[in-house]
Amino acid sequence: MKKAYFSNRIWKEDVNVLTVVEMATLSKVFNCAKRFAFQTLVRQKRWERELYKESIHLVVKRKFGVNDYIANSIVRESQALLKAQTELNKLYIKQTDEKIKKIKNKLKKERSFLTTLRKIKDSCVEGNLRFPKNTNYALHSSGLISLECKSCSLLWMNTYLFEHQYLDLIIKRLKAKIGRLAHRLFRLEGQKEKLTTHISSVVFGSKKLFKYQFTKKEFVQDHQSWKELFLAVRNKQVLISGRKDAAAGNFVFTYQPDTHDLYMTSLSGKVVTFSNVVFPYGQEQVNPTVLRQRKCKDKKANGKPISWSVEDHGDYYIIKCLLDVEEEVLVNFSTSDGVIGVDCNVDHFAWTDVSKDGNFLESGTFSFTLNKKTNGQSTKILEAEAIALVDMAVQKNKPIIMEDIDTTLSKTGDAYGNKKANRSKNIFAYRKMAQAIKSRAQKMGIAVIVVNPAYTSITGKLKYMRKFGISIHQAASYTIGRKGLGYKEKAPQVLRHHIVRHPLPYWKQWWALNKKLHVRTEMFYQLFDVNKPSGNINLTHKELTEKESKHLKKAFA
Repeated sequence: MKKAYFSNRIWKEDVNVLTVVEMATLSKVFNCAKRFAFQTLVRQKRWERELYKESIHLVVKRKFGVNDYIANSIVRESQALLKAQTELNKLYIKQTDEKIKKIKNKLKKERSFLTTLRKIKDSCVEGNLRFPKNTNYALHSSGLISLECKSCSLLWMNTYLFEHQYLDLIIKRLKAKIGRLAHRLFRLEGQKEKLTTHISSVVFGSKKLFKYQFTKKEFVQDHQSWKELFLAVRNKQVLISGRKDAAAGNFVFTYQPDTHDLYMTSLSGKVVTFSNVVFPYGQEQVNPTVLRQRKCKDKKANGKPISWSVEDHGDYYIIKCLLDVEEEVLVNFSTSDGVIGVDCNVDHFAWTDVSKDGNFLESGTFSFTLNKKTNGQSTKILEAEAIALVDMAVQKNKPIIMEDIDTTLSKTGDAYGNKKANRSKNIFAYRKMAQAIKSRAQKMGIAVIVVNPAYTSITGKLKYMRKFGISIHQAASYTIGRKGLGYKEKAPQVLRHHIVRHPLPYWKQWWALNKKLHVRTEMFYQLFDVNKPSGNINLTHKELTEKESKHLKKAFA
């Protein structure tokens, strides 16, 4: 398992002047060569031909006067960046496809509404006003025309006012709206074509900072200060790959665990020193790995590479040590005592303690708030709650079962949907949650097992929410725990005979039932008693809305 450990701050005022100068020279040459190598690889891919007869490794070595080890690190960094861009491009294409799909659905809806309005307009012109079925328009006997909206009702005294004050205006706006949607669809399709055919490059130093020279007042007035900042960001990091045949795992950097000194061989061949390089979180991993590499006799067969990265933060350096750490052998995978089911949500972790027989023991939540938090703040908040969750699993001596969710497409948002829902999707940091839980669990020797999340929330709502008096998310975590134990969730007997489309897979039955029982959650359990299999569904409950009653009668007809 790859691990990166961060050192404490190495202040430049405490470092030898020669070390600072040599580090600045190496950083400038390394990053300049990396940009050259990356652009060469991009051009070769765009033009589909080799630009040099020699390998890119030899070209970089000759052009920038670096040794084999630094040239190898430069080329590997460039190749990794190009590969990352290729994978990122695939993700952008998927997200663009999702946006195109949503625009097409919106266009279809708006065009259908325009057709309806045009039919009403034609009936007005003919002098016989008619409204299509399933609309909220109503023509009263007194000649008044009304329209029921969500929050208000609109009223017109006669057909003439309805036609000219409402219909003509709405039709005009709809035509303009459809035109804008069609233009956006055209732009997105062009964007997708470009993503498919064009090999994209990158801006070293970030596009945002590059644009600051034109957009930020202080940099517009003082271009030299922007240039210095931009170059500092472009030349911020040096990453030297490890070699397993090296005595210290690396031919450029050598670490002394006893004195905490890091030695670096510069471009000029001088050996410079970073003193007091301590790793607050990981010193116990770095020291034995370095010593083990030194004592290893057959390094080509059993050696481990150790990579080093130096980041320049202006007044100080941060040094990173990248190791191959052996995974914890003593990990609790046993489900003989049961499991802990976990459902990750935008503002809390819902958990349920499940026995080995799949029975409910207890449930709870770990709440947090990510709204208006920065990236770093969100990470720390989630790590704190993940520690509490895993510590509870350690106390109960049970592995954790969690869902495997891909939020890539959902984070594209719905430009024409609910703003609050879009915000929730955007701040739902599932990958961070999963990473925090897995990292803590690996450290504490607890296994994390992932399962397919399909219909777990629906199953919990229909089957367990009222039975145990828990929230829908806690019910989902109970279903996830049972799924991790290998149990299948069958529909309750009181609902089973309402599944018309036989034979359906057991998990698809929940989809069919949820589609039929599409009512408010507070009304759901008042329609039937899950503990009375022979009971019937009450389709005429007095607290059902007119819309819900119509839907239920149609679904169970």
